[in-house]
Amino acid sequence: MMKTLKYIKYPALFALALATLTSCEDVIDLDTANAPSQLVVDGWLTNQPGEQAITLTWSAAYFDNSAPKPVTGATVTVTDDKGKVYKFEDADGDGRYTWGKTNADTLGHVGRTYSLKVVNGADTFTAQSELKRVPTVDSVVYRHEKWPFEPDKGPREGFVASFYARDPEGVGDTYWIKPVIRGKAVVDKAVNISIAYDAAFGAGAPSDGLIFILPLRESITTDSLYSAGAEVGVELHSITYEAFEFLKQVSEQAANGGLFATPIANVRSNVVNSNPGGPKALGFFSTSAVSRKETVIDPEKARPDND
Repeated sequence: MMKTLKYIKYPALFALALATLTSCEDVIDLDTANAPSQLVVDGWLTNQPGEQAITLTWSAAYFDNSAPKPVTGATVTVTDDKGKVYKFEDADGDGRYTWGKTNADTLGHVGRTYSLKVVNGADTFTAQSELKRVPTVDSVVYRHEKWPFEPDKGPREGFVASFYARDPEGVGDTYWIKPVIRGKAVVDKAVNISIAYDAAFGAGAPSDGLIFILPLRESITTDSLYSAGAEVGVELHSITYEAFEFLKQVSEQAANGGLFATPIANVRSNVVNSNPGGPKALGFFSTSAVSRKETVIDPEKARPDND
C-alpha cells in the first residue's frame, strides 16, 4: 500500500487535477473557411502487363465526407524518355483514365523516366518519375502465434506472415511494401503504409545490400492474424525517394492525433502547374517495378513460434 500511495502524496491536488482533466467536455464549433477545390492526381503506374490507371478528382473540404468529385474531360498522357506517348482515356466518364487492355500491353520498363501531362481547361500539370529496380522476393513464410488477449479484430490464435528479400547493393533504393490477400494487393488504411529505405526504415541505418529487417518483413501482417488456408503474399514496389517521402508524410498525417497532434496540412505533391501563378495540384505520380510472391497458409508448414 505504501508503495502505491507515495505517488499520491497530496490527494487533494490529485483530485483537483483529475476533476480538471475529466470536466473539459465543452463542445466547440469551428467555423472553417473552405479553400478552392484543387486537382488531385492519383497515378501509381507499374511495369506489370495490362491496364494502368490515373485517377483525377477534385479536393474537398476537410469535414466533407462525400465521395470525391471526378475530373472529367481532361487530356492525360504519359511520355517516356524515348519519346513514346501513352494516351489515357476516361471511357466511363468517372475520372479514372486508363491505358492498356490486354496482358500484351506493358507500359513500365526499369531504367526509363516517365513524364505525366494533364491538360484540364486552361491549366497544364506535369510530373516525372523514374522507374527504379526492385529485388526478387525469395519467399513468403509464416509462424504460429497466440496472443495473450482477445484482439479487436480477427482470431486470437493464427499466423504471422512475413517475406524474405534482399536489397541490391547501392545505397538509396526505396520501396513500398504491400500485403497481398486473396490475390489482391491491399493497403486499406494510410497508417498501414509500409515503406523501406534500402533494407530498413530510413537512411540512418546501414542496411544497404542486406535482407529486409524483421519489422518490414512482417509488415504484410497488419490488423489481424491470418487463419489456416489464407492466401497471403507480398508486392514489393520500387519507388523514388520523392515518393518515399510522400508516402511517409501520408502515413504520419493519418496517425496524427491525440493531445499533441500537429495541425493538418496538405502533403507536398510532385505534380506542378506549368503556370506558376495558376492553381496548385495535390496527389502524386509514380512509376514502380513490382516483385511479387504468394502462398497459402498450411499449419503443417508453419515455422515454430520462437523462430
